Amino acid sequence: MILKILIENTKPKGSKLIAEHGLSIFVETARTKFIFDCGHTGAAFDNAKVLGVDLRGIKFAVLSHSHYDHAGGFPKLLDVAPVEKIYTGENFWQEKFSKTDDGFKYRGCGFDEKFLAGRNIAQEICRDVLELEENIWLVGNFKRRYDFETILEKFVRGDKKNPDDFSDEIILVLREGDGLAIVTACAHSGILNIVADVGERFSLPINSVIGGLHLTGATQERISRTLAELKVLGVKKILPCHCSGEEFMNNFSDRITTGSVIKI
Repeated sequence: MILKILIENTKPKGSKLIAEHGLSIFVETARTKFIFDCGHTGAAFDNAKVLGVDLRGIKFAVLSHSHYDHAGGFPKLLDVAPVEKIYTGENFWQEKFSKTDDGFKYRGCGFDEKFLAGRNIAQEICRDVLELEENIWLVGNFKRRYDFETILEKFVRGDKKNPDDFSDEIILVLREGDGLAIVTACAHSGILNIVADVGERFSLPINSVIGGLHLTGATQERISRTLAELKVLGVKKILPCHCSGEEFMNNFSDRITTGSVIKI
């Protein structure tokens, strides 16, 4: 399996690729090709042309959650790919906001169920574990085990602006050797909660963690505890990007950027 990072917050120096706050990954297996998240503006798909990635055979996309920087670019994907279905978690259509000093700022994907219906695009919901094909799964509905993995209070959702528990969040799980690789877009649910839950559900070791870990602005104590617990959980390789935070990513020499290619 091959992962190609179509867009991420950073890009190589001097590169013609576009970087933006967000994430989009092209996934290619022996059987299929699909998109995991779409970034914010659709620039990911301009990058695909530069990277030589042919999107014309893409029949489905996975949207990890409905924040703008992961799902907002989806309508642009339809300009270049014959998408027939999207996979999401539960409560994907509850509008997202963040609390600011000036009130609530919209942070949602910018489209709705009517948009899908008008284009004959189906939606399939992953509530726990959903197999996409042999050795590839989507997983959601994570147990909260680590008290210090809290969700920022600024994230709210719905008409009543209730605290967002990110019940819409799903991740990608890939078979990797004798264990698994986890691909997470933002890990709002807590990366340790996610890793521990996946390990328990599959009864397999987690070899790799790839993607956004949402540790931007985290205290050094939380970063240290996260690193220590990931080691206890048996994770051998971490490839962080997007929202993982500079302080966390400084612990690793291998970092993902726009245009990176990862082989599983």
